[in-house]
Amino acid sequence: MNGPVDVSIAGLFAAVVLLVIPLALSLYLKLGLTKSILISTGRMGIQLTLMAFYLTYLFELDNHLVNISWMLVMLSVAAGTVIKRSGLNYKLFALPLFISLVCTVIPMLYYFNKLILGLDGVFAARYFLVIGGMLLGNSLRGNVIALSNYYQAIKRNELRYLSHICLGASVTEACAPYLRQAIKAALNPSIASMATMGIVWLPGMMTGQMLGGASPMTAIKYQVVIMLAIFVLACSTIIISIFLTMRKSFDGYGRLRENVLTQK
Repeated sequence: MNGPVDVSIAGLFAAVVLLVIPLALSLYLKLGLTKSILISTGRMGIQLTLMAFYLTYLFELDNHLVNISWMLVMLSVAAGTVIKRSGLNYKLFALPLFISLVCTVIPMLYYFNKLILGLDGVFAARYFLVIGGMLLGNSLRGNVIALSNYYQAIKRNELRYLSHICLGASVTEACAPYLRQAIKAALNPSIASMATMGIVWLPGMMTGQMLGGASPMTAIKYQVVIMLAIFVLACSTIIISIFLTMRKSFDGYGRLRENVLTQK
């Protein structure tokens, strides 16, 4: 097998036709999702098409400086996405989140490409950007869940939190219960996915490898190492993100700043 079967224009059209089902349900049940579905689908198609052309250019150029620069752009967009979806203040959280992603994703990518895959060119576009995008994209959900749960829980339990501060607890000690809850909420979906992978569902990377002609064993090995890397990266980014953002989230008296949350 030389490669995966190409998807024709007719095949793409057939996939788009499937949207009739969720659109009909949205209209019938008055979910109000019709516009969002159409806009999101359109954006996905346009963005991925442009990315296909851009990645083709990056693969041919394969300049390490350009690859690293593009990865930094990806990390910047990822940080903004986490802030927006978590309902947090962009000015307060943009820099800490960007730093936390840089300090976790770049080292993980180097470790993965050098020690796990054994590549000589760890910054080669085909691996650095593709695997980096996969690691980053899959770890975003955990960051959104953790940061949102953490700060909203403190806000909801503000009186209880302040009572611990008044009794002499430090900010870190008073926040510990909410930190544990946020981390568990963020990691539980990944733990559940790993527990059922292979029996209940076949993950995308493994399926793509086999469609591309790789043997099932090779595909499985790739899936195992990528899932472990995603899980460890999610753990790392969640912890570092929370501790870096805490420095700007509380005032000198240990109170949560009023402008931390933008969504009530």
